[in-house]
Amino acid sequence: MLNLQLFRGLSHPLFARLYLAQTINLLGDALTWVGLALLTFELSGQQAGASLAGVLTLRVTTFVLVSPFAGAIADRVNRKLILTVSHLARMLIVALLPWVTQIWHIYLLIVALNFCTALFTPTYKATIPLVVGKTDYPAAIALSSATGQLLSIVGPGLAGSMAALLGTRLLFGLDALSFLIAALLIVTLNWSQTQAQLKPSQPQSLWQDLQLGTVQLWRNRSLRYALGMQLVAAIAGAQILVNTVAYVEGVLQQDSVQYGWVMAAFGLGATIAAVSLGLLQRPFNPLTCIGVGAVLITVMLLPADRASLSLLMVLWLLAGLGESWINVPTQTLIADTVPIDCQGRVYGAHFAWSHLWWVLAYPLSGWLDYQSHQPGWFYQHSFLAGGLIGTAFLIVIQLFWFPHPLDPQTQMEHAGQLQPSGQHQDI
Repeated sequence: MLNLQLFRGLSHPLFARLYLAQTINLLGDALTWVGLALLTFELSGQQAGASLAGVLTLRVTTFVLVSPFAGAIADRVNRKLILTVSHLARMLIVALLPWVTQIWHIYLLIVALNFCTALFTPTYKATIPLVVGKTDYPAAIALSSATGQLLSIVGPGLAGSMAALLGTRLLFGLDALSFLIAALLIVTLNWSQTQAQLKPSQPQSLWQDLQLGTVQLWRNRSLRYALGMQLVAAIAGAQILVNTVAYVEGVLQQDSVQYGWVMAAFGLGATIAAVSLGLLQRPFNPLTCIGVGAVLITVMLLPADRASLSLLMVLWLLAGLGESWINVPTQTLIADTVPIDCQGRVYGAHFAWSHLWWVLAYPLSGWLDYQSHQPGWFYQHSFLAGGLIGTAFLIVIQLFWFPHPLDPQTQMEHAGQLQPSGQHQDI
C-alpha cells in the first residue's frame, strides 16, 4: 500500500495552499534564473560567465545581509502580509527584466529580487510549524524540501523549453504571472488563527530581535552542531557546483549533456533523501541524520578526481542524499527546540549564517580548482583536497559540538523548555 506519510501535511488547508503557492514560486524561480542566464549572455557575450558569477555573489550576499531582518520582521508583522508583498514585489521586478539593456541593470534588479526572496523564505519556513502542528510538521518540512529539490532538477529543463518556445523576454512575462498567482493564493488565506499563535512576551528593539535570532542559534547546542555541519555541507556542495563542469568537460572529455546528467544525479539524491525522511513512520533522530549526512557528502568527494562518468553520477547521487540529510533535519530541529513566538528570528538568522558558509566556500572551491592546475600536491586533486578540508571540519565539529542525547541541557532543548521568548540562557 502506498505510504502517504509524506503528504499528511496537505490535510491542513492552510499548508496545502501555502505549499501550492511555494511550488508555483519555485517554478517561477526556475524561469527567472534560466531567463537571467540567457539575458546575461545576450548582453555580455563571452563575458557572461564573469557576469553570472557577479550575479550569484550578489544573490548570496543579499541573503546574508537581509534575512536576519526578515526573521525579526516575521515575528512582529502579519506573516500573510510579508508573504503576499514579497511575491507582488518580485512580480514587478521580474516584469522589468525584459526592458534591461545593461549588465548593471541586472545587478540592480537581482539585489532587489533577492531582497524579496530573503524576506519570503525565512517567513515561509517559520510558518510551516504554525499551520500544520507539532505532529505533522516534520513531514511538511520534508515535502517542501523534496519539492524544491525535484524542481531544481526539472525546473531548468522546463524553463529552457519555455525560453525556446517563447523567447527570453516573454519568458519573464510568464515568470511574473507565476508570482502573481502565488500571491493570490496567499492573500485569500484565512490567517487569523495562525497569527494569533504569535504572542511576543515583551516589545524589543529591532537590534535586540536581530541579536536574539543569532544568540538562540549559537547557544542551542543542537542548532550549533547542525549549523556547523552545514558548513561541512557547504564546503562539499561548493566543490560539486563549481568544479564538476571542469571535470566532466575537461578531464572526462564529455559535453554539456553529460554534465547535466551528473548534476541531475546530485539533485535526485537530495530529492530521494528528503522524501525518505517524510515517509518515515517513526520520528527520525535529527542529530543522527545530520551526522550521517555530513559524512556521506564529504566522503563522496574523496575518490571523485579519478571517477568515470558513471561512478561520478553515483558519487554525486549519494552526496545529494547527504546534503538533504543535513538540511531537512536542521529545519526540524529549529521547529523542535525554539519557542513559536521567536522562530521567525531564528529561521532568519539560520538562513543568513547558512548562506554565509557558501560565501566562504565558493572562493575556496575556486582556489582549489586553480591549484589543481598548478604543479604541486593539489595537482589534479581538487575534489580530494576539498574532501580532506571538509573531513577536518567534520571531525572537529563532531568532537567539540555534538550534543550528547543524555545531557540534561540537550534534553531540555528538545523538550522546548529552554530560552523562552525574549530571554537568553547561557549554556
